[in-house]
Amino acid sequence: MNTTSNSAKVAIVTGASRGIGAAIARRLARDGIQVVVNYASGKDAADELVAAIMAEGGAAIAVKANVAEASDVQALFDAAEAAYGGVDVLVNNAGIMPPALPTLAETDDVTFDSLFAINVKGSFNTMRQAATRLRHGGSVVNFSTSVIGLALPGYAVYAATKAAIETMTNIFAKELRGKNITVNAIAPGPTATALFLNGKTEETIARMAKMAPLERLGTPDDIAAAVAFLAGPDGRWVNGQTLRANGGLV
Repeated sequence: MNTTSNSAKVAIVTGASRGIGAAIARRLARDGIQVVVNYASGKDAADELVAAIMAEGGAAIAVKANVAEASDVQALFDAAEAAYGGVDVLVNNAGIMPPALPTLAETDDVTFDSLFAINVKGSFNTMRQAATRLRHGGSVVNFSTSVIGLALPGYAVYAATKAAIETMTNIFAKELRGKNITVNAIAPGPTATALFLNGKTEETIARMAKMAPLERLGTPDDIAAAVAFLAGPDGRWVNGQTLRANGGLV
């Protein structure tokens, strides 16, 4: 177990073993935050990330938990508190997207249920724990998507899960009145991660990269910087909002 000063802030980042989650974990660690790297699978990648953070002078541990399971999420918070004494920041990065991007009519029950289990119930489970376990002055950063604004065919159910996240974000911020805890969401546009690239042709990727006025895909570090702002001292007056981190796409 890797522990440092209990005076430093502590962040749980779900789905942090790779992609945007890993970039967030590294960025928060560079900002002096002790990081709990959550993963559901991919233990080796999570352990490698923890080792890399520690090699750079940061503090991190890896904790396996399926966010769709309430008991796993409770154990995740227990592990964070045991290692670092408390939790200040929750980043709900864990999420899935169907690689085939089926239309609504072609979406099967298994795909529908898995999308809502991870993308909605997973964040619900962690927010429910955060309501009583985040320390005063903490932050919650949820994940939505700019696809809500684009309304692209093939994303109906996925976007629906993220629309639920935006609604819960706004209401949860109000429900935490008096605790000095901010709750916001990030809505990335197309970002160069395996989750986005999987199942898409090079032509589709190139076309989507040109859609934003900045004419490129986002990077995991772009999104991590936005998360760091909302989780850090400069973002304290932003609350109950969804930040569209998409290069001007929508």
